[in-house]
Amino acid sequence: MGNPLRTLLDLPEQEKTERGLEHTPREIWQQPATWSKTYETCRSRGAELTDVLRRAGIGRGSTSSPTVYLVGAGTSDYTGRALAPLLRRRWGCDVWPIPSTTLLTEFEEYHRPGREYLWISFSRSGESPEGVALLDRALDRHREIRHLVITCNQQGPMAELCSRHPDRALALVLDDAVNDRGLAMTSSFSNMLLAGQCVANAEELTQFGELVAHMVTTGTQFLSVASEVAAAVTLLGCTRACFVGSGTLRAVADECALKVVELSAGKVTTLAETPLGLRHGPLSSVDGHTVFVAFLSSEARRRGYELDLLREIDRKRLARVRAVVTARGVEDVAGLADYFLSLNCAANFPDDYRPILDVMLGQLIGLFASMRCGLKPDQPSPGGTITRVVAPIKLYS
Repeated sequence: MGNPLRTLLDLPEQEKTERGLEHTPREIWQQPATWSKTYETCRSRGAELTDVLRRAGIGRGSTSSPTVYLVGAGTSDYTGRALAPLLRRRWGCDVWPIPSTTLLTEFEEYHRPGREYLWISFSRSGESPEGVALLDRALDRHREIRHLVITCNQQGPMAELCSRHPDRALALVLDDAVNDRGLAMTSSFSNMLLAGQCVANAEELTQFGELVAHMVTTGTQFLSVASEVAAAVTLLGCTRACFVGSGTLRAVADECALKVVELSAGKVTTLAETPLGLRHGPLSSVDGHTVFVAFLSSEARRRGYELDLLREIDRKRLARVRAVVTARGVEDVAGLADYFLSLNCAANFPDDYRPILDVMLGQLIGLFASMRCGLKPDQPSPGGTITRVVAPIKLYS
């Protein structure tokens, strides 16, 4: 069969508009090409980024480094979750993803007087009510917190707040092309995450560019394969989807689950877990109506647990259809799934950099599930239950 995503991109413009396919397919498709632009944006601001990190205390050593919080809501929160393991390894300090929705209600539990903090906040629009409120309050009341905001909207309130406090805050604004117009965040997720990876490698951005080039090539090739698999599994009409991953790939599972439930307007219920966590109760939801997707680690110890789960699912004949994604090679999973996708990464490609690649499978399953449910992927919530930017909230002091 041909590339189903390419087929959608080639539809007449009027038909795309009528079917709600004007933005989402293109935003998924454009991702590998936009990663190069994001890398160049970060490289051009490399001196500013290293200065922000230096002033925040990154690199002073584990005993005197700041505590780093990765802040966002929804997909922006999962961006932080996917980045946290890399930053811990690169910086040797405490790095914790904390949803802005949690910080807004429980700020005092996460901050202690006399300690230094660096917040790296993610927001596609820079208009999230929780994100704007948190940043505004922190800048106004807590000078011990330094801020780096990664956003796709130069005109957003969060970027504007940073411009008012250049001594403590910097906005890293990505190209407007990745400020997704569809409801679901796709290219904004992968590009904000790549920008975070660039921040992690701020001292070695030139060398990191070689890895980015490899990800662009790998992602371009993977898109076509993932598109075919996503279209095929959604044709089965499954009403449940389960995604599992370990380490940074758990965040991929989280984001994929969110994409499918968003784009299907909840008609496909979803679950994300670790391979070991799934066995403690949630496995009961993996039935004959379930698409099961496993993102397999390249780290031997983690992969052992993952393969054991696949064997259990195979032995118990769970799930309607099973797919696995690996960085390189699928020999050890033969017979344990219906679809095998290899990213064909270079040898020793770290899991830490895989999320922007693996996540595209979940995005595509969400896209084709949305169409199968009779929805418009660009606006999959016809009743307005969810919107592109979350509605304003009442703030309580």
